[in-house]
Amino acid sequence: MVFRLSNPYRGRGIADLGPMPRDSAAPVARLLALCPAHHVTPLVELPDLARRCGVARLWVKDESNRMGLGSFKALGASHAIAAEAAAHVVGDDWAHALRDRVLVCASAGNHGLSLAAGAHLFGAQAIVYLAASVPDAFARRLRARGARVARAGETYEQSMEAAERDARANGWTLISDSSWPGYVDWPLRVMQGYLQLAAEISEQIDTPPTHVLLQAGVGGLAAAVAAHVRKVWGDAPHILVVEPEAAPALIDSIRQGALTTTQGPESCMGRLDCKTPSMIALAGLARDADEFATLSDEQARRAVATLADFGLRTTPSGAAGLAALLAGLDLPRDARVLAILSEGPEDG
Repeated sequence: MVFRLSNPYRGRGIADLGPMPRDSAAPVARLLALCPAHHVTPLVELPDLARRCGVARLWVKDESNRMGLGSFKALGASHAIAAEAAAHVVGDDWAHALRDRVLVCASAGNHGLSLAAGAHLFGAQAIVYLAASVPDAFARRLRARGARVARAGETYEQSMEAAERDARANGWTLISDSSWPGYVDWPLRVMQGYLQLAAEISEQIDTPPTHVLLQAGVGGLAAAVAAHVRKVWGDAPHILVVEPEAAPALIDSIRQGALTTTQGPESCMGRLDCKTPSMIALAGLARDADEFATLSDEQARRAVATLADFGLRTTPSGAAGLAALLAGLDLPRDARVLAILSEGPEDG
């Protein structure tokens, strides 16, 4: 590992950060029951990789084919949009529940795909803002799902600024997977969608994990899963949050005790390369996470190659939690480790 930081706020959180993440997946499950594309994703146990890492057991929640979108983020914006549609549907006309609405976001790819899919289902128009660093392949996938693509800025943060500005100017609805002072309702809905995979894990696993490894960009996935872990298993599991060395936004915020923007070069972990954390995610992880760590690009790339040998194809972003384990966390030999493969390979 590059750097590890014990969380001094564990159990109490940082004061005055705003709302905490939700921890119940029940409302999500009710909406997903109406979706024919929804299927539970597998929880895979890897005894050979566990032995290689020197731990007793290792489970991986494989999100590489979630709802045909290839990422856990299929649960986020789509859930938030479905909840909005449920509040406006007339009779059974779900296909036009959000007619004449324009839904926008900034994305490094996967959040935008979820927004595009949700907008298409309920009759809205999706516009996804992409930074110059986002590959053209993602832009093509977004257009194939009916979204308009707007290129804006060199970084995710700059594309987010453009999306927020244009949404305000045009009366569009901004659906971000991040949050900041004054903007919390939509991110709470997005993050609540991620609770579905955590609820599935708690039903699939045969014994509670002792260690949970969670990768983080703005932190939505990590915070949602951590909140559910604490609800289901209490204080016992040790939760470690992993960020790119180039974007230690949560670590810097924990150090400062406040929402903080960090600096760093571009990372190969593109979906995690976020320089400012979500305010809600920071609030939840300050309370629920035991430890934070950073990962180098080289460690993430090596993990992708290793996981492919075990039949798990992913990206450096998708592999980041497992990459921390492969980089040498020095866990007890009786450790039972849970990690999330958060997305499939970029080539599909």
